[in-house]
Amino acid sequence: MTIEKVKELLAEHLDIDTDEITEETTFEDLGVDSLDTVEIMMEMEDEFGIEIKPAEVGKSVKELVAYIDAKLA
Repeated sequence: MTIEKVKELLAEHLDIDTDEITEETTFEDLGVDSLDTVEIMMEMEDEFGIEIKPAEVGKSVKELVAYIDAKLA
């Protein structure tokens, strides 16, 4: 399931527990800066085999998951 993989990748990159991340969590809540965004999106692209445009992703984990699922459909 996409949400679990996204949470896993975010938690690993940010060195936090996956339990701290919900669908409603925003990237601001996680303290993600512009460098983190680029690195995380590159990891997501590699994991899911898609191109991700950060400007189109939204501001929350839920929006990121929806974006990825739409690209994979």
